[in-house]
Amino acid sequence: MTFPATQGMQRAGEPVSLYYTRNQMYTLILICFLAGYLLIALESVTKVDKGGIALITCTACWILLGMTMSHQALASSFTAHLAECSQTILFLMAAMIVVELLDSCGSFRFVAWHMRTHSARRLLWKTAALTFCLSAVLDNMTTSILMVTILRNLVSDRNERVRLACIVVLAANAGGAFSPIGDVTTIMLWIGGYISGMGVIKGLLLPSIACVLAPTLIMSFRTHGKVSEPVGTGLGEDSPLTNRQRKMALAIGVGGLTLTPLFHSLTGLPPFVGVMAVMAVLWVAVEIFAYSVRRRQAKPINVGMLCRRIDLPTILFFLGILLTVGALKETGMLELAGNRLDTWVGNVYAVNGIIGAVSSVIDNVPLVASAMSMYSIDATGSLSAYCQDGAFWELLAYCAGTGGSLLIIGSAAGVVVMGIERISFVWYLKHFTWLALVGYLCGMTIYWLQQNLAL
Repeated sequence: MTFPATQGMQRAGEPVSLYYTRNQMYTLILICFLAGYLLIALESVTKVDKGGIALITCTACWILLGMTMSHQALASSFTAHLAECSQTILFLMAAMIVVELLDSCGSFRFVAWHMRTHSARRLLWKTAALTFCLSAVLDNMTTSILMVTILRNLVSDRNERVRLACIVVLAANAGGAFSPIGDVTTIMLWIGGYISGMGVIKGLLLPSIACVLAPTLIMSFRTHGKVSEPVGTGLGEDSPLTNRQRKMALAIGVGGLTLTPLFHSLTGLPPFVGVMAVMAVLWVAVEIFAYSVRRRQAKPINVGMLCRRIDLPTILFFLGILLTVGALKETGMLELAGNRLDTWVGNVYAVNGIIGAVSSVIDNVPLVASAMSMYSIDATGSLSAYCQDGAFWELLAYCAGTGGSLLIIGSAAGVVVMGIERISFVWYLKHFTWLALVGYLCGMTIYWLQQNLAL
């Protein structure tokens, strides 16, 4: 098997054996990648934390890649990928701290109060609807962290809470797919001019609704009984802050996160800078609130301790996965897979459907980036599927955004929820993958009907 990154790379005077060594190393990288994912999938069996496996896989892949290039070239490639994935990692860390600060302030009690219900079925629908709406404005990771935190204050039974957390994953990915600012991949396509803001909303709103509606409807028929609330949490009632302070913290945190896309558009700075700015402002505000608490001689708030409560293993897992995918991208395997899809399949729906399924295993960002480099936008409009807001680009946004729901490790929302609620890969595969697949196919069907029946 010859990888595209090796084609035409043999230089004058370079031994032929080195050419084959590159191919052999690239094959080993692929084997290492698959072995790492297998161990991650078997975490519940091996009892080895997925974060450690991801970091070992990352290190091994980059060492193997380094055997095919000079130290200078390897350092340059690694630094570029580290800079790219660090933006996501810093975004995630800042968002986690914001949510942790808001939770400690008791700010989520206002949101949780409106979700409060004794009916398990009603809570299911409220969870799906609120997650879907929030993820269209906030990013999927932040929405998932927020919703899971609220659910932990509403549901004491872990089995019921895990089922609702999995619906959060499906709804967060579906809600982010139709919004130009709801997911990293849609932002990439929007900034690149492949889709327009109103165009993607018009084209993908109904498919995205269908994607979350179908599995939620199926689950509602299987959900009965009442919800038992945790004892002693009080939805933040133990917080020493006043109601006014809680509302101010909520406005700073959620309001700031909502304005992050606007910050990015106005300044041109990466989105994580905006989220970190929101975190910093909220941090200072909570410190000021804590001073007033000390003056009232109430229970003190230790902001430093709150920041240490973020889920570091999940962050390290995410870092390892992103860097491993970066090594794969350097070999040219992703471009090779895309070219093979185009040659063997060709159909717009089939190609994007497969890309969406693959995004449940491989991060959707490099997949979408590869697709954007493989196919150019048709400015003339002669190929309607590839013009701005064409079927190919809209389906790419939908499939890459929602296909990650097929596996718990297939999206940022899934990884975050997996870490917070300690959901095993195998359990999700058994109980929710088929539900996610039903929603995924329903959304594609709705999109096909829109295109062919001019809905």
